[in-house]
Amino acid sequence: MTSPTRRAGMARISAAEAQALLRKPKPAKYRNKAVVIDGVRYASQREAEVCLDLIRLEKAGKIGGLEFQRRFPILGPKGEVICTYVADACFWDHEQDRFRVIDVKGVETPVFKIKRKLVRAFLGIEIEVVR
Repeated sequence: MTSPTRRAGMARISAAEAQALLRKPKPAKYRNKAVVIDGVRYASQREAEVCLDLIRLEKAGKIGGLEFQRRFPILGPKGEVICTYVADACFWDHEQDRFRVIDVKGVETPVFKIKRKLVRAFLGIEIEVVR
């Protein structure tokens, strides 16, 4: 008599391998789907659209100094880094003659709201949210 694990065509796997096969990939926290366009990874489809539009505006000469994922450290009174805000995009708007910081958000998290206030208070920069 053959054992249940030695049936024709069946291979034996460990419990860890079985769990790995049954485990579904964890979805993103806010259900966004990362997108890769021209080798650049964007956190969401909407962020990719906004960034590609900004690239077109820079090529047209309407904006300049376009940067993606720029880091803005928030410094405390003794010069220590309290936290760091990472902007989706920042640039100089030639038509409005001002520096602009853009963040693409589907959901404004409590952490983002705090960092937005810190950037405004410590750096004097207003973050524009694109939905």
